[in-house]
Amino acid sequence: MTDITELFLQIIHQYKSVDIAEAEFKKMLHEDQDLREEYREWCDAVGSSEKMGFLDYCDEYMDSQESIYDTLNDYDE
Repeated sequence: MTDITELFLQIIHQYKSVDIAEAEFKKMLHEDQDLREEYREWCDAVGSSEKMGFLDYCDEYMDSQESIYDTLNDYDE
């Protein structure tokens, strides 16, 4: 089993828009039963709903990226 978060990151970086990335991910889930099962397991493991799991990950990822830049700005001061 591959780490599904790697797939999340690939989709986020490819589409550069959370809305488009979410739509593409939902399309992938619809087309791939194995991916759907892996996503279901991941959601259970992290305590997120299947409806919001991908978006929760995106929000967390975006927040972590912003905090990197905040840290760099703090260093400049």
